[in-house]
Amino acid sequence: MKKIKVSIVILNFNTKNLLKNCIDSIKKSTHIPYEIIVVDNGSTDGSVKMLEQDYKSVILIRNKKNLGFAAGNNKARSKVRGKFVLFLNSDTIIEGTSIDKSISYFEKTNNTGALTVKQVLPTGKIDKDSRRSFPTPWVALTHFSRLDRLFPKSKLFSRYWYGYLSANKIHNIDVLQGAYFLTTKKILDKVGWFSEDYFLDGEDIDLSWKIKQLGYCLVYYPKVKIIHLKGATKKKNKRLTFKDKRERQRYVLAGIEAMQIFYKKYLWEKYPIYINYLILLAINLLKILRLIRLYVF
Repeated sequence: MKKIKVSIVILNFNTKNLLKNCIDSIKKSTHIPYEIIVVDNGSTDGSVKMLEQDYKSVILIRNKKNLGFAAGNNKARSKVRGKFVLFLNSDTIIEGTSIDKSISYFEKTNNTGALTVKQVLPTGKIDKDSRRSFPTPWVALTHFSRLDRLFPKSKLFSRYWYGYLSANKIHNIDVLQGAYFLTTKKILDKVGWFSEDYFLDGEDIDLSWKIKQLGYCLVYYPKVKIIHLKGATKKKNKRLTFKDKRERQRYVLAGIEAMQIFYKKYLWEKYPIYINYLILLAINLLKILRLIRLYVF
């Protein structure tokens, strides 16, 4: 039996059909020795039964409830056998030999700590979140004020999504999207895997930060691509009937809460106190706007 080279970790929460398509695309396109580890976050849509019946080679970890993205993925830590670990969303489709080629490129470079590939939406357009900058005050301001949309090619205003760099060019970035996050088990063990301070959103930014702090480069590698159906789990969450408003708000505010957690953990000491409080004010205003949209409109 060949030694496992990459452990592909897929977190699932009520995305049965998407998960099936994702696994099938891996099996069709990946030729290096791999294992698939599915962490199920308490699904009720038949996902677990489907895996047990149709994908017996898949390593299944069953959580009794939805632990969120970070805690859910971290459950795979004790099961991983590969040198490389690929965190892959269930709402992705692997095209060509993307996994093989991205690992090959990773191995050829000297200081790569993590790598992602071009992610394409069903419309054919690139998923802009494939490559991002850390949300420093200026980057966050230009993004949330939508200046980066007004000046999409400007190096000054369009740093969040690297709009000033070609999406077809290999280059270093700050943040990899969790939909396709390739790194090594050795590096993950050094940084402690995903931070469980986050429930949903922000985990990939946090992990990117920790890897970069070790002195590694994070690489955007667009020579291969995947299809990202984008937000399938979040859309599913929005369709759920929550038991109470508090639980419903958890998903609506997740992204904003994640931004606040990240800023306080890593950026608070880097900026003057008045900047910090302006950032917190802006974050709280965003929370209010989200809640108004949720309950009023």
